[in-house]
Amino acid sequence: MSTSRKSEIRFETKEESNARREREFLALTPWERLKGYLRDIERNPPEEHERGEARGNFIIRKVEHAVRG
Repeated sequence: MSTSRKSEIRFETKEESNARREREFLALTPWERLKGYLRDIERNPPEEHERGEARGNFIIRKVEHAVRG
């Protein structure tokens, strides 16, 4: 999902913006959606009170693996 986006200014209502964003999201493949979600979480991790451990939710953890041989 390497999209190069140029900066642009849009003049639209909140409803128009939400509809456009939904169309753009639904146009992505499931794999692109997952990659985007994981990238966003890594860039902006949730606060302590928002994390799954505090709420009893399912947790996905990224683990760095050393090369095994």
